Amino acid sequence: MADATTAPRRVARFDDEGLVTGEAVTLDVRPASALIRAGGTAIDVLLTIVLLLGLLFALSGLSVDAAAFRAIIITGLVLCIVVIPTAVETASRGRSLGKLALGLRVVRDDGGAIGFRHAFIRALVGVLEIYLTFGGLAALVGFLNPSSKRLGDIMAGTHAQVERVPKLPSTAFGVPAELAAWAPLADVARLPDPLARRVASFFVNAPHLVPDSRRRIAASLAAEVAAFVSPLPDADPELFLAAIVALRRERDLAALRLEDARMTALEPQLTARPVGFPRR
Repeated sequence: MADATTAPRRVARFDDEGLVTGEAVTLDVRPASALIRAGGTAIDVLLTIVLLLGLLFALSGLSVDAAAFRAIIITGLVLCIVVIPTAVETASRGRSLGKLALGLRVVRDDGGAIGFRHAFIRALVGVLEIYLTFGGLAALVGFLNPSSKRLGDIMAGTHAQVERVPKLPSTAFGVPAELAAWAPLADVARLPDPLARRVASFFVNAPHLVPDSRRRIAASLAAEVAAFVSPLPDADPELFLAAIVALRRERDLAALRLEDARMTALEPQLTARPVGFPRR
């Protein structure tokens, strides 16, 4: 059996379904596109230029010789281009001001937070691909790479992901008024998961279906759901499905609240020290 030193290293990868870790677990993340990454980088570069101009303005009031001036300028360049970006990304776990403004974060390829090594490699390679080539090399590699990585990301084993996602509108609805009198008397069993997913998918896609297809699919689903309902109401198939979805949601929520109340009541007994057990 291979031990920890000889076992092969599992590497995360991107495929058609998203980011897959070395343990074959698909992570629900959104890699940032090259354009949005370019916007965040542009903000960071502008801030770096402002810092350098502030340094030059501060030096203009000092009387130093040429050698000292060159040494200060080189130190300032290294500080603004490499040291400060490395420190900021390390301290903020992958977020600079530009990335914060656009809702981005740099993470490792396995989805974990970056460390000093990753931030330093990115900043060091960024001197070449962002500043020395005026962003041309970074843009070329980013547009050619499937996950929009720049050269620094490839060498550091990182990528940028979008963290600011739009809030999805709620699609929850109640029991239709036509079936309000029937709902308290209805006995609705739990639907099999595949059937429940098909019913939920129907209501998501229903506004985009033509009327004939919408009625046909609703009638087919209602016929399958009818085996789990008693008594059956005399109602339109789509209204019947809407009532079933609303009733199952309300009853599942009531069951979860009851379970939570019971666990809360049992918590003192579950966490208490057994009688006579020594305190350690």
